[in-house]
Amino acid sequence: MHNEFTAIIERDGEWFIAYCPEIPGANGQGRTKEECLKSLSGAIDLILEDRRQDVLRGVPENATREIVVVE
Repeated sequence: MHNEFTAIIERDGEWFIAYCPEIPGANGQGRTKEECLKSLSGAIDLILEDRRQDVLRGVPENATREIVVVE
């Protein structure tokens, strides 16, 4: 699944730090901008997967599950 999110990146001394305003709690850091973005991407992935699993625990057994594509 392809998703695009905003990364706000700042320099803090020798480190790059980033956060994603669309996903509260998603933060990343790295010595390079690329490392920072990879770290942020991993954080976003973990948060979304955790939310997905959490929500699915309460779905009734007789409910239908479909995939919706947002472009």
